[in-house]
Amino acid sequence: MHFVLVGPGALGCLLASMLVRADRDGKHRFTLLDHNAVRAQKLSTKGIVYEYKGIQERAAVPVSSSPTETGQADVVILCVKSYDIKRCLGFCSPLLGPETLVLFMQNGVAHLEAETLTGNATPAFGTTTEGANMTGAGQVKHAGRGLTQFGFLGPVPDCAEKKLTTVTELFNASGLKSRISSDILSRLWTKLMVNTGINGLTATLDCTNGELLTLPGVQERMKKLVEEAMRVAKACNIHVPEDSLEITRDVCEKTSTNISSMLQDVRSGRRTEIDAINGAVVAAAQKLGIDTPENSTLVQQVKDLEKTYL
Repeated sequence: MHFVLVGPGALGCLLASMLVRADRDGKHRFTLLDHNAVRAQKLSTKGIVYEYKGIQERAAVPVSSSPTETGQADVVILCVKSYDIKRCLGFCSPLLGPETLVLFMQNGVAHLEAETLTGNATPAFGTTTEGANMTGAGQVKHAGRGLTQFGFLGPVPDCAEKKLTTVTELFNASGLKSRISSDILSRLWTKLMVNTGINGLTATLDCTNGELLTLPGVQERMKKLVEEAMRVAKACNIHVPEDSLEITRDVCEKTSTNISSMLQDVRSGRRTEIDAINGAVVAAAQKLGIDTPENSTLVQQVKDLEKTYL
């Protein structure tokens, strides 16, 4: 099978380096797709450097900037930011065919609407608690291990189910603990609970995940953020764990030294995914007539922060 991973950011480099090294028999073909031709050439020449617990390994990953030359894919794994989905799918259109599986791996839930943009390809969705930080171009640090879950929002052809099973098996073989969920929507919202309570706070406070548990007054804000998101999910009839706050705190502990993706964006002067995370909670709440003052405040704080560099 031909796997195309789109986006050479932290998640894209993490997955590419681990999946390629796991395919020891060479049964599959892998391509990392980058819209930047100069960077693609450098990455293709130097490979991806994967670091875990101070040990580095280099993985030879073919990198392309041309979807046309890459050829049609069996599985496309989208590792770009949620706000880039529409543009990315347009760029990737030569890769997509009626038997292609498009796997969305974005934070938040704003990308759920993008399933209508995949044409004849079948959309699937994934959520992961793996932690990854970029330490340089093509250099990724595996900052924390977690669980990755995949699933479909509705009925799909048998060939799509088989492809997702193959994806799951390959992830597990690479050391990325994975499984298929029969209710991926709930899993995505459960991850949203965690992101809601962590990402925006770390971005505005410029701190690691673990420091959220020690800074004065922050845990109270985290509690309000997660509880507001839980009220919205329940109003939408989406099941989320009653102990979502405890899960969020547990993630902070297990990824204590991790720099959240949103803080990485802020430090690099990039647009954040606040609209897809806390912003998505606020947007859903407004349609339901639910008040979410803590999430609304945090969204504005992150946007004000963005204005200082965008």
